[in-house]
Amino acid sequence: MPIYNKLVRDLIPQVIEKSEGKFTTRILDKSEHLTEIKNKLHEEVKEFQESENRLDALEELADILELIHAALPIHEATYDELEKIRIAKKEKRGGFEEGIFLIEVGDE
Repeated sequence: MPIYNKLVRDLIPQVIEKSEGKFTTRILDKSEHLTEIKNKLHEEVKEFQESENRLDALEELADILELIHAALPIHEATYDELEKIRIAKKEKRGGFEEGIFLIEVGDE
């Protein structure tokens, strides 16, 4: 039986059961959960970087967003709170829509 040792979506055990597969899981404590969310984010960001078409890119972005949603309760935060912080940062420093690539900053 292959060993995965990674965070999976909540319905994966039911998917495995339906295909009559065997599996072992455990529920992570809060600190382990956050660590595994961070690990999974790295995995999903890498997959987003490697995506070669619109649909694959959107699938990976959806996974990243789902992980953000999972991390919020661990930090006792809501998506609305996160969105307010995002908007405040955007108003103060801008977003990333224009594709500005900073090359160098001098002290002149």
